[in-house]
Amino acid sequence: MRYNRFTAVFLAAPFYLTGCAVLRCLLWLRFGEAHPGLGVLACAALVGLRMDLAAAAWMFLPPVLWLALLPERIFSSKPHRMLLTGALTLYFPVQLFLFKTNYEFFAEFNSRFNTVAVDYLIYPHEVFINIWDSYPIVKVTLACLLAGALAAVGVRRLRLDLWSPTPFRRRLAFLAAYVLCGAVLTQTVAIKDIRLSPQRVLNEIASNDDYSFVYAALTRDLDYSAFYRTLPNDEAFRRARGLLAQPGAVFEARADSIERSIRAAPPPRPRNVVILLVESFGSEFWGSLGRRGASLTPEMDALSREGLLFTNCYATGNRTVRGMEGVLSSFPPLPSDAIVKRHLSDDVATVARTLVEKGYSTLFLYGGRGLFDGMRSFAMRNGYERFIEEKDFPRPTFATIWGVCDEDIYHWAIDEFGRLYAEDRPFFATVLSVSNHKPYTYPTGRIPEDPAAHSRENAVKYTDWALGDFFRLAKKQPFYKDTIFAVVADHGARVYGSQSIPIGSYRIPLLIVNAPRQSPRRIGVLAGQLDIGPTLLGLSGLPYQSVFFGRDLLKTTRAAPWAVMNHNRDVGFYRNNRLVVLGLNKSAEHYKINPATGELDRGEASTKEAREAERDAIAIFQVADQLYTSQSFRVGARAKRP
Repeated sequence: MRYNRFTAVFLAAPFYLTGCAVLRCLLWLRFGEAHPGLGVLACAALVGLRMDLAAAAWMFLPPVLWLALLPERIFSSKPHRMLLTGALTLYFPVQLFLFKTNYEFFAEFNSRFNTVAVDYLIYPHEVFINIWDSYPIVKVTLACLLAGALAAVGVRRLRLDLWSPTPFRRRLAFLAAYVLCGAVLTQTVAIKDIRLSPQRVLNEIASNDDYSFVYAALTRDLDYSAFYRTLPNDEAFRRARGLLAQPGAVFEARADSIERSIRAAPPPRPRNVVILLVESFGSEFWGSLGRRGASLTPEMDALSREGLLFTNCYATGNRTVRGMEGVLSSFPPLPSDAIVKRHLSDDVATVARTLVEKGYSTLFLYGGRGLFDGMRSFAMRNGYERFIEEKDFPRPTFATIWGVCDEDIYHWAIDEFGRLYAEDRPFFATVLSVSNHKPYTYPTGRIPEDPAAHSRENAVKYTDWALGDFFRLAKKQPFYKDTIFAVVADHGARVYGSQSIPIGSYRIPLLIVNAPRQSPRRIGVLAGQLDIGPTLLGLSGLPYQSVFFGRDLLKTTRAAPWAVMNHNRDVGFYRNNRLVVLGLNKSAEHYKINPATGELDRGEASTKEAREAERDAIAIFQVADQLYTSQSFRVGARAKRP
């Protein structure tokens, strides 16, 4: 061969490209939705090939540099031969294992590697042990090693010459051609290229995991105004103020602020407020919210007849930190990280900060490690006086890698609430559960189903049982009569659907129990996680200063209700059955509910209603970004102009 030195790359690169193509076919066969037509499928295959080639160009650049520039004396030495042979032999099983990982990630999230994958690598303690508990890693590894060994044997039988000298000029020429091709591929491929179909899943299948992972990592701290559509600053604030206007809310005089006074007549005795933030507890599990087939939540279905059940509520994202950001800070989900994890979050508005300034005790209870996603740090810097986490449970009933089981944290919560109530000081508490998470295990004897089945449905049933047990015990306590409880999911169970933001998978339950002056009923008003804090503060009857982006769901307003959400690097604004999606490179997509199917289809962007919705969407996220980056998302702060 003329380029013997590069034989290893000539073997590894086609193996990678073939594997990517096979994986793409398997993903389409397993997860593909309605057939888009052969033309679109062919386009997806071609786009996918370009993405694979671009990823391969960067992936194999280090070995090409190594093989091109290494002196002949070192290259042909026995230690180097052993090293290169070993690396080539290991490459095949490792790459097969990564392909399997790509497949399982897609099965869980209906997506290529994205920001979730990047975040998970930051916390290997929880993630890798969770993977070990959830998947047959030993069997998969052995299968990959066997397949890799067979591939290595096949390579040996080809009797390829890896060691004959290759002239230096020829090596440099190959390196120059490789770098040139790689540069061309990199410059002509972009993540926007995969948006070739209205079917989000097909677009994800057309992508490449390695390319998507690096892209997600590089865009974690992007400049919002540089990549997303914006409005003149005065218009953005004017629209935001209009969207937040409500009876009893009086805005500050200055136009570049959303701060407002929320007027109310304080009750004789302040109400305690408890938020039960439940892991992955999507609406699709609740019989009272229309689940097809047997309900997985009989306890919550029964409890919903005693409280206010909001039937049209949406999460802001698909991560717990997004749920915390929305529920606890009433802050829109900007396309980079949630503010729970960002570095400018030392002094931001939260429900806890609002209530601690009113004389409340504040407490955060979490079943897992507070280090994960910076939860403890965010809570303690923003209004919570105490943070109880996994390490504080000396003898848990049951625990997984994610933390102690739900019943343990709920029982601890009842003890804490009793002590706080005895101090004759109102309290605000947030309880974040972990049980409804892979590997889906729980204590035996609570529900009839076997925990060894590792079933999501069984974990949901246990989560529901634990909540029911909590309320049965709480109703016997003195604090119950003076306490407002909110049961809400941090996010849905998984992302599914065709749209850039598949809104159906964002629908979550919101159940408020023991609300004063409210009769039990179902409420169909459009709601989002941003509205939960202001609604609970409204029920508490306290006046306060607000910079929250949510509104009290129990107060009438002239403006049509709306909700916001995030998926990867897209942000969405939902109103009047229309969804506006703002994306990178200042893109905007419009969707509208199809009355026949109940699904969101691509909609017109040129109508007056669509244009207004788009400008309102831009205003909310632009103002949110400006307030946060200028460290003005707090009461009394003056926004700095961009």
